[in-house]
Formats: sequence, structure tokens, C-alpha cells
Amino acid sequence: MTARLADIAAQAGVSEATVSRVLNGKPGVASATRESVLAALDLLGYERPARLAKRSAGLVGLITPELENPIFPAFAQVICQALTRQGYTPVLATQTPGGSTEDELTGMLVERGVSGIIFVSGLHADTSADMERYDRLRASGVPFVLINGYAPSVRAPFVSPDDRAAMRLAVTHLASLGHRQIGLALGPTRFVPVQRKMTGFVEGMTAELGLAAERAEELIEHSLFTLEGGQAAASALLDRGCTAVICASDMMALGAIRAARQRGLAVPTDCSVIGFDDSPLIAFTDPPLTTIRQPVPAMGQAAVRALLEELGGTPAPPSEFVFLPELVVRGSTAAAPARG
Repeated sequence: MTARLADIAAQAGVSEATVSRVLNGKPGVASATRESVLAALDLLGYERPARLAKRSAGLVGLITPELENPIFPAFAQVICQALTRQGYTPVLATQTPGGSTEDELTGMLVERGVSGIIFVSGLHADTSADMERYDRLRASGVPFVLINGYAPSVRAPFVSPDDRAAMRLAVTHLASLGHRQIGLALGPTRFVPVQRKMTGFVEGMTAELGLAAERAEELIEHSLFTLEGGQAAASALLDRGCTAVICASDMMALGAIRAARQRGLAVPTDCSVIGFDDSPLIAFTDPPLTTIRQPVPAMGQAAVRALLEELGGTPAPPSEFVFLPELVVRGSTAAAPARG
């Protein structure tokens, strides 16, 4: 026990006597100090004594489209931690190909009495989807928040990165390196973030390179948000003479690097690649990926705050909270190759 007390005390930055008082439920410890000790207990993997177990304020559902793309586990971690700190128990529900749909997962969560639901990259981002499903959910009395995507007909808080600004950042960076043939690889057009990225890309190409909108649109290739999708889209763009490819996800960017290498091109010497998300571990690829960082911690925490305001009876007016992305320059972008 002494070794355990010392570990917890060191982690929490308090004395062993203070740790002992917290673990034994004794009075005379400030609430902030008590929380620090309990957090240290959790971080070190120790089980909380039964008397210290928190009573959950309720269940909150979190629905993601998948977990293979590392950006979705990153969102889940931030959101679940924020909910737990507020006393709520998060329930993660993930769609799988051939498995449960978003509507089925929503119904399951409502049946289990969740206090609210947070959707990440759900059907709200698909302009071809029926948005009345969200009206029905609101009518059932379950508040919700929507991340990545926007539908003006849905009365709810939305949380998004500034996709237009992200593409302008990427184009400006590549243009400063001398690239003139810059391609954009992204997902299907029906998705709101895709449409916004296209707009930002065309604006950037016009502002930085003086390219007509019609010419810039010829440098856009649609595929799937996967490594294979990025590979296919980048292959098509390389066929059009592109020396740089901006991708709508880090996974697509890894596919673009594969496409370049299959042609005997070196990244970044012969072809520059930019991703989007700054997913965990993406800094350790070969080469380390230059990418647009989606501000996941700020976005996830904002979504939780918006939901808690709804639960507390003081909802903000339905609106979209837009977060500025950041260009993270690493090793997959370089000066444009000299044309012999």
C-alpha cells in the first residue's frame, strides 16, 4: 500500500497523507485536490474504492461512422473524457459495413434512455440524406450535437473545422514552394465537408496562381476516404501532370504516397503530398506527413459543452461553431521539381 500511496501522491503532486485521506473518505481535503488524487488513481490504473465511485449523471451516446480511420478514435477519446469529467457515462456506438445503421444505433441509444447523443461525421454531412430523422429525434426529447457537417434545416448545435480555410492554407503552402500543378483528392461530392474543401481549393488556386475556376476544378478528383481511394485519386491527378496532391484525409494521403512510389516518384522530391486531420501517429510515417491539423480537442470539448447546455436547459441558438485548422509542415512537401 505504501508504494501505491507514493505513486499516487507523486502523480497528483500531493502528500501521501492527503492521498490516504481521500482514499479513506476523510474530510478536510479541498475538492480540487480530491479530484487530482482520483485522476491520478485512474491514470495509474488503480481501481477506485467502492465508496469513491462516482454516481453517473446519465448516459450520453456517441455515434461514429467507423474506427479504422484514426481520427474517429481521437474524437471518441476527447469526447468520452470530457463527458466522464462531467459525471456522464459515454456509450460509443460505431457503424460497420453491413452492420447497424446510424438510425438503428440512434434507436438503440434512445431505447436505453440516453440523456443526449453526439454524432461525428454522420448523415447530417450527407446532402442526399433525409434530415427529418433529426427532427424526429428532437421531437422525442433527446438533445444532440453534430460534428463535421452542416444542414441549415436541422435545429441543433454543429461543430466543424473551417474546411475552406484549410484548403487555402494547403494551396498557399504549395504555391510558396513553386508548385503550379496542384491536385485535390477527396471523397464523394454529396458530403458538405467535401463541397467546402472544393470551394476553398478553387478560391486558393485562383488567388495564389491566378487559375480560372474551371481550370482549378479539372484538378479535383473524387474517390473514397480510404488509403485505396487516395491511391486511385492521386494516380489520376499524377496522370494530369500534378506535382503536388492535397488529400481530404491522412489515410488518403498515405494512398497518394503509395501511388507516387509505384510510379518511381520520390516523396517529396518529385511529388509533394498534404493530408488532412493530423491523426495520431501520422508524424511517424515515411516521410513524416505534412497535414492540416483538425483541432480535435477543441472541437470535441465544444460539442460536449453544447450538449451540456442543452441538458441544463440553457441551449444556445442553433448555430455552427467553426474552428480554424492549422498547417503542420513535416517531410512530405518540398520545392516543386525542376521541369527539364
